[in-house]
Amino acid sequence: MYRKSMEKDCRVIYDLICDMEKKKLPYEKFAGIYLRQLQRRDMYCLLDEEAGKVRAILNLRFEEQLHHCEKIAEVMEFVVDAHCRKQKVGKRMFAEAEKVAREQGCSQIEVACNQLRKDTHRFYEREGMHNFHYKFSKRLIGEDSDKNILGR
Repeated sequence: MYRKSMEKDCRVIYDLICDMEKKKLPYEKFAGIYLRQLQRRDMYCLLDEEAGKVRAILNLRFEEQLHHCEKIAEVMEFVVDAHCRKQKVGKRMFAEAEKVAREQGCSQIEVACNQLRKDTHRFYEREGMHNFHYKFSKRLIGEDSDKNILGR
């Protein structure tokens, strides 16, 4: 069953995202951001739940962009529980996210994905996405590094 996330889902979403990032994020800071996102009309956190257990989350942001002159959906986070992978959960969840994005008036869906996540790249390509862009980042607080490491 797909549904929009609620306040009560914060801990399970936190656990899934920490698993994806391969590190423990500061929970209080995470919860504050999550609760603020729930109030925003440009954010939509989609859950896949079966028998009361969250199997996957996909967090979308909707934004009108000048260079497209259209509203675009961007996947901010997408995690399938490790025990539910290889069961088409991600495929169905992504299709549901596309449906939500269309309902929000979006003409395109985009995602930025770490270069180290090769399996994830193959997933998005299987779902019909194209790798037409580069995304660059630079740390503004703390130490910057030219090494790409998951969990940093």
